[in-house]
Parts: sequence; structure tokens; C-alpha cells
Amino acid sequence: MFQTKLLQFVLRRCILLAWGLTFLFLQGCSSLQPIAKVNSHESTQAENQAAATSWQPEDQLKWEVVKIPGKAPTQYSLVRLSDRRSLMASASSSASMLRKELRIEPAQLNELSFSWQIQKLIDGADMAQRDQDDSPVRLVLAFDGDRSQFSPKNAMLSELTHALTGQPMPYATLMYVWCNQRPVNSVIQNPRTDRIRKIVVETGASRLNQWITYERNIRADYEKAFGEPPGALIGIGLMTDSDNTRSQAQAWYGPIQLIASKGKPAL
Repeated sequence: MFQTKLLQFVLRRCILLAWGLTFLFLQGCSSLQPIAKVNSHESTQAENQAAATSWQPEDQLKWEVVKIPGKAPTQYSLVRLSDRRSLMASASSSASMLRKELRIEPAQLNELSFSWQIQKLIDGADMAQRDQDDSPVRLVLAFDGDRSQFSPKNAMLSELTHALTGQPMPYATLMYVWCNQRPVNSVIQNPRTDRIRKIVVETGASRLNQWITYERNIRADYEKAFGEPPGALIGIGLMTDSDNTRSQAQAWYGPIQLIASKGKPAL
């Protein structure tokens, strides 16, 4: 009985960090708006820009809330900051996620644009340590893949996930994060499973209290983090969490945009 409870606890933590709860993550794909098709290989940059899915803060507020059993939820609300719409996240020793399901095949993965702002760093947070694994902002991407390549530990976690939820855990999860001290573009492996890896896109306190916009190449970042080509992108999410450090965190998220590969339909 003790061993079963321990496995369930480990499983819940891994699902939280991989994708909230997998069964919530994978349900109900019908509400996704398809990415527009690019008509020819001669598409201009403007046409390629049109081949995108964009989510404004008010859309993100409608994403499904993924609550974590036994955790107080982070509060998400729509506000204006610096005269622009934003999604505010307020965490008080809490953790929960907003997520959106989708499917973009590997050949169509291209650029990702997003923006955020934070008020302060989380003192004592360290995403490489089990008990300090908090971040004021996370943009989370979940991927499909060949689960037969899992290590015995990850295979066990995926099987337990499937048994409890009816769905396997994502093959791989890539997070963009703000770190207290590691250099930008560092890759942090999750302390619980190597199927979750984080790329530091911002570090330190030099750019607090200002909007920062990022443009990332999903394929290149996945290959850097995991050392292999990506599978299909099956979900995207936002998460502000402070449950491990028992602290306060506040963040603001701006629009998110996924851009299809030039000359390739996205769906």
C-alpha cells in the first residue's frame, strides 16, 4: 500500500510538470482554430505571417484550467498593464496551469512568439532541484513521440498515467523559463524525469517590470534540448508556480503566436 501511494505521488508530480494532468491536456481538441494554409513556396513574409495561430490574453483566459490535486491554484485574470491587455498570474504558494490542445506535425513546426513581464524573481527558486522547482513564468510545449524509446522509469510513469487517466503522458515537454542565475539558452533537465527539459530565455533581475518579447524556433530549441528531431506538437500552456518555495509570484503574459513553416499547411 505504501509503495502504491508513493508511486502515485511521484506520478502526480511528473504529470504536473509534463503537462498538468495528461487526461485534461489531451481531451477536447474540437475548439482549436486551424492555422491558415500558405498557398505556395513563393509566399512572401507577410503571407507566411498570416499562416499562424495567435492567442490574445483574453483567449488564453478561456483555455482550460489544469488544477493540481492537493495544491492551491494560481489565479489568472485579464488586466491592462502599460496600456496593453495581458493575462495576469498571481501565485501564493500555489500551482496550476492554463493549457490549449492542438496538433502540428513535425514538418510544419517553425516559429513561436510570446511576451511576458514579471515583478520580481522567486527567492530560492532553482528549477534543477526537486524542492525549489518554481518559476514566475513558464511557456510549456508538449510533444508526441515514440514511447517505446522510454527508459524503464519513464515507461513506468507513462503506464501508470495511462492506467489512471486513460492517456499516456506526453513523450516530451519543453518549457521556456525565467531563471534566477543560469545563462540564457541553458538547458535544465527536470530533476524527476528527463522527458521534461527547460530552456532559459531570461535570467537574473536586470529586466524586471518591463515587457519582453521572444521569438524562438521550436524545432531548433527542441533539438538543442533533447538531441533529436521533434514529434508533433500536441499542446501549449502557461504556468506560474510558487508551491515548492512557499512564496509569492506575480506575472503578466502577452499574446502568443505559432507560425507554420513557409509553404506548408499547418493542419
